[in-house]
Amino acid sequence: MKAITFQDKQKLKYEDIADPRILDDGDAIIKVHIAGVCGSDLHVYHARETGLDCGTAMGHEFVGEIVEIGKAVRHFKKGDVVLSPFTTNCGVCYYCSIGLTCRCEQNQLYGWVQEGEGLHGGQAEYVRVPMADATLMLLKEGVSAKAGLLLGDNLSTGYYCAEQAGVQPGGTYVVLGCGSVGLMAVLSLKMLGAERIYAVDAVPERLQKAEEFGAATLNFKTTDIVAQIKEVTQGRGVDAVLEIVGSPEAARLSMDLLRPGGTISTVGVHTSQHFSFSPVEAYDKNLTFKIGRCPARHYMNKLMEKARTYDAQISSVITHDFNLKDGVEAYRIFDQKEDGCIKAVLVP
Repeated sequence: MKAITFQDKQKLKYEDIADPRILDDGDAIIKVHIAGVCGSDLHVYHARETGLDCGTAMGHEFVGEIVEIGKAVRHFKKGDVVLSPFTTNCGVCYYCSIGLTCRCEQNQLYGWVQEGEGLHGGQAEYVRVPMADATLMLLKEGVSAKAGLLLGDNLSTGYYCAEQAGVQPGGTYVVLGCGSVGLMAVLSLKMLGAERIYAVDAVPERLQKAEEFGAATLNFKTTDIVAQIKEVTQGRGVDAVLEIVGSPEAARLSMDLLRPGGTISTVGVHTSQHFSFSPVEAYDKNLTFKIGRCPARHYMNKLMEKARTYDAQISSVITHDFNLKDGVEAYRIFDQKEDGCIKAVLVP
């Protein structure tokens, strides 16, 4: 099959790799209809996360059709159109039972093969899904493939981030980073009843979309963000910061924007060794700090109906469709934010 594969830092390739096959009775093989290029894929692309084997199929977002199932699969059949979270899960271990599906004792991340072990990703013609009964979800009628793709990662992650911010009536919230996850966080804040939302980025197309979703926008290249937020909050700072970027600079800004007793909710993938604020600062601000990978499979159950209701808005963050064969160029355009690219998808 054809796939977009990792070769080296900022080097990908469109090439033939082996077709996936059933390795366990609980597996399913999916013919990919649409695959996403995610901001967290850029951590691998830029070698901020290392260890990936050369030749690994990239990507962890996909919607597709089941073409083969293991004999133990009970909840799905050939021909079902399904979506997946970005990690697999068993559905029965302690962590799955408490809704922390991203930390399933048997979880695997799509698009991560290291020393020959792991799962190839969804930026390919086909993908193998272990533990299919617990991992996969039917794409419900009235939900587009694009909305379903985002539900498996970006929408779930944005909603998780917003929910962890603890939205309260009259609160003020800042979203740092308005890529597709940040935009889903803005939309999710509105779903949860937030009225005063500020969105921070520097890309005009992202800021425009955040405005469409109901946020006031601030360009960090032309605005003193801390001074502006302090001015509109009587000098206190905001009730919560939703940090989507995953950089030391974003973490530092989050602390500077927050009022005492506030919450930082971060879903940005941090790869630095230390936080950019100190334990003393956290103590002195009575900080509540929430960080980590979204349990997307748990949130897919919660959000399928919202995906149906808000389908047009959710899907609108996908600005670029590429054929799979053009995936290497898609990464370049997405990485460089060219041509107003907010979110790119690949179609085999």
